Amino acid sequence: MIPVLRSRRRNLTENHTNEKGKIMNHILHNLKHFMITTSILLMGLVGFAVSIGADVHYNDNRLMYKLDQSGPFAFYNDNQLDINYLRGNRTDGFSVDKQSASLSKTTPVKVYFPLEDNHFEFQLNPTIKEPKTHYNDQGAILAISDIESGYKAFRDFLIANSVINQGLEWTFGNGHLVLVGDFTDRGYSTNQVLWFIYKLEQEAMPHGGTVHYILGNHEIKNLQGNYQKAGKKYLQVAAMLGKQEVEMFDNNAFLGRWLHSKNSVELINGYLFVHGGIHPDLAKADWSLTDINQIVRKNYRKAYFPTPEKNKDALLLSLTKGPSWYRGYFDKSLSQAEVESGLDKFGAKAVVVGHTPQGNINTQYQGKVIAIDVNHPKDYRDTFPSRHSEGLLIENNQYFRLLEDGTKEML
Repeated sequence: MIPVLRSRRRNLTENHTNEKGKIMNHILHNLKHFMITTSILLMGLVGFAVSIGADVHYNDNRLMYKLDQSGPFAFYNDNQLDINYLRGNRTDGFSVDKQSASLSKTTPVKVYFPLEDNHFEFQLNPTIKEPKTHYNDQGAILAISDIESGYKAFRDFLIANSVINQGLEWTFGNGHLVLVGDFTDRGYSTNQVLWFIYKLEQEAMPHGGTVHYILGNHEIKNLQGNYQKAGKKYLQVAAMLGKQEVEMFDNNAFLGRWLHSKNSVELINGYLFVHGGIHPDLAKADWSLTDINQIVRKNYRKAYFPTPEKNKDALLLSLTKGPSWYRGYFDKSLSQAEVESGLDKFGAKAVVVGHTPQGNINTQYQGKVIAIDVNHPKDYRDTFPSRHSEGLLIENNQYFRLLEDGTKEML
């Protein structure tokens, strides 16, 4: 009897062990399939994110917060220009090095870049003039947009594509460098980017070249005192200068007055450049491009909101339909005829826009819309996947995609 009981117990133990083994195998089998399915979904998600230009940032460099040698911060003061630089650090404290410059002559200034511990220099001319709206010559056009305070990416792209040399000197001859908005915000080199544009603008002119700075919605936000997307350090910079952040780009600030002089749309060699786009209703209005620039410029410092009263200018100032804000080319709501009606009104072959991110520079609507907003690298931040700059070259009515290594591909 005892051997029988032992045999039964042994069988029960073996059956229990086998059952546990089956359960474990089932769990492992399901876990394997779960991991495979999750990996496939994750790879698909990453692939989709890459296709639309999304990325993940990491590894912020603390040099982004360095304030020593920051400047120049220039402000009009009666019959002179006060030029300020910050000195010091958080341990020893900060001070302001203030210099005064005449309004009747140029003054040498320099801009420090903490990431590389270097600087660039140029002559600051206190006189500011509004640019033209129409240009017509044989010069090549290089357009880039939405740099978003990325000085290094902007500078290196221009060097690689022979707009400037290693010494940051203009080498683009009588070419047109067109900056299609949103060069401010979302980064920590706003000051460097703006002064670099100013430097290029001054140095291109003696060579017959032109730098066109078309304002985007983020430049307009800054002019309105909206700094929600600005680098946090700029609030501290303003405080150290004894100012509110809104004063950094007001009409008393040199950069504020300079930005305010810029256009929101220009026609260059038959191509229309605007940050957002041309809403179809503009084709039905009686404004010229010059009218549009004058009306929008007059309202740069006024935050727009809809009112019950009928306002003819509302179309130009709208946060959805205005030229610096419009995204209608990319929501598939427009017909080919509607796109071309806006171009025909202003005698344009095509329109070049930023504002709406793209995976790569591309043409749409049978080549009538050229989208150039790509995600450029950040000065103090790494991303996965890595970002890469692109620009548009228009030469002899042909379109080329320019890459950050100087490669040129026909669109």
